[in-house]
Amino acid sequence: SSLADSLADATGLVEVMMGALFLGGCTSLPGITTSVTTAYQGYAELAISNAIGGIAAQTVFLAVADMAYRKINLEYAAASIANLMHGALLISLLAISLLAFTVPQIRFFHIHPASVLLIVAYIFGLRLISSTRTEPMWKPHYTKETRVDEVKVIRVSTLGLAMLWLPFVLLAAVVGFAGFLVAQSAIAITGKTGLSESLVGGIFTAITTSLPELVTSIAAVRQGALTLAVGGIIGGNCFDVLFLAFADFAYRDGSIYAAAGAEPLFMIALSLLLTGILLLGLLRREKHGIGNIGFESFLILSIYVAAFVLLFLRG
Repeated sequence: SSLADSLADATGLVEVMMGALFLGGCTSLPGITTSVTTAYQGYAELAISNAIGGIAAQTVFLAVADMAYRKINLEYAAASIANLMHGALLISLLAISLLAFTVPQIRFFHIHPASVLLIVAYIFGLRLISSTRTEPMWKPHYTKETRVDEVKVIRVSTLGLAMLWLPFVLLAAVVGFAGFLVAQSAIAITGKTGLSESLVGGIFTAITTSLPELVTSIAAVRQGALTLAVGGIIGGNCFDVLFLAFADFAYRDGSIYAAAGAEPLFMIALSLLLTGILLLGLLRREKHGIGNIGFESFLILSIYVAAFVLLFLRG
């Protein structure tokens, strides 16, 4: 997160875009490798549950980051149009994936058209967000507690910029390889414990592969880069929906959507609910809630725990 903050200044990218594109994408690498690896090995539900479960887990981690920012409610201080649009994009992508599970399983070369649509919609959404950032039609109300994401371009030589990118890429590679190890562990757990793939993917691998988002978000909050923290979570969640497309490409027994049971639909509905609550919090911008966290963080934490207690009891 420190390197991403420095790169945002060196490249001229605002924190929210750096968080959504690079920080969010790099911390999503464990989830990608886990979903793709398990899908390639034929564990469809494990791959899907890891992808969608990571979105719910990372939304909860934003509530944890809110608790780490002791001054005021995080959503009150991190006002950003781009974060709101990323939330709307996430809901749209989740809706596409929900349709993919419920419509007839049409496929071309073992790939469902929805997987291609997810990638196209993601790219189109990023272009919309980028154009809105340069020419916003409205802006949030700023207060003395609002941490405005201002572009502070720092002149850096080509060598200096390379010295920022190199450790960033190397750390991303390490994190990505860890996802492969998590995938192999998850397959072993499902085989030896009798736990369902949806349970292992939705809880164990989803939380484990989402830990980079937790660490980078708390670190960004403590550095005062609030929009970087929020953008990294929401933008990373948008990217995480693409795990379904990547897993579909890797799955060799037809469309991965046809191989899933009912549990992924539960995970998608949970992710939609948590994202909707987060957007309400970003729009309402409650200054003080329960302690130093807003109502949205409290609801997100409570609903997440209750949902997975139900999922665990179901088996």
